[in-house]
Amino acid sequence: MALLVVPGVTAGLGARLRGGAAGAPVEVAGAAVGAVALVLSVGRPGVLALVLGLSGVIAAATAVRPERLRVAGPLAAVLFVAAAWVRLALWEVAVPEAYALPVAVPALAVGALRRRRDAGVGSWAAYGPGLGAGLVPSLCAVWGDAGWVRPLLLGAVALAVTLVGARRRLQAPLVLGGGVLLLVALHELAPYVAQVVGVLPRWLPPALAGLLLLVVGATYERRLRELRRLREVVGRMG
Repeated sequence: MALLVVPGVTAGLGARLRGGAAGAPVEVAGAAVGAVALVLSVGRPGVLALVLGLSGVIAAATAVRPERLRVAGPLAAVLFVAAAWVRLALWEVAVPEAYALPVAVPALAVGALRRRRDAGVGSWAAYGPGLGAGLVPSLCAVWGDAGWVRPLLLGAVALAVTLVGARRRLQAPLVLGGGVLLLVALHELAPYVAQVVGVLPRWLPPALAGLLLLVVGATYERRLRELRRLREVVGRMG
C-alpha cells in the first residue's frame, strides 16, 4: 500500500512538469513502482482489490490531461474492472452477470459517446463489444441452467436489443440481439421438441424432412431473392 504513494506523487509531478523533458521519465518510474505494488499484493485478494482500485483512481486522475487520455483512460477502466472482479471473487459471487455488467455498461456508454461525436462510427465498433460482453456470458450460462428466470430475463433483454436495432437501423444490436434471442428460444423449446419427436412414429420425421426439402427446392429461387434482399437491408444499416 505504501508503494502507491510513489505513482500518486509522480502523477502530480508529471502534471506540473508537463512539456518538460523530465515529465515522462518521472511518470514511467511511478507506473513501474505501481506495477510492483500490484505484484506484491497478488497473494492477498482483499489488498489486491484495494490496490487495483487506488491505481485506477491515479490513472483516472492522469487521464484528465488530454495528452494522457488515450493511455491512462483505458488503463483506468481496466484497473477498476479488475478491482471489481477480484472483490466479487473474494465474496464468492458466481453469477456471471455480476462480472459481465461492469464491462458491458461502460463499454456501451463509451460507444454511445463515440457515435454522438462521430456519426461515421459503425454500430459494431460502437456497440459490439458492450453487447457481446453483456449477452454472451449470460447465454453460455443459460445452456447450463435448468431454471427459468435467467432465460426469461435474457430473452427479454435480447428482444429489447433487437427491437432497438431494428427501429434505429443498427446492424450490431439487430444481429446480436436476434441471434441471442433465437438461441434462447431453441434452448427452451428443445425439451418439448424432443418429447414430440419421441412420440411420433419413426417414419414421420424423415417424411416431414423430405417434404420440407421438396418445398424449399420448389421455391428455391424466390427464397434466394428474399435472402439477398434481407442481406442488402441489413448491410445498409449502420
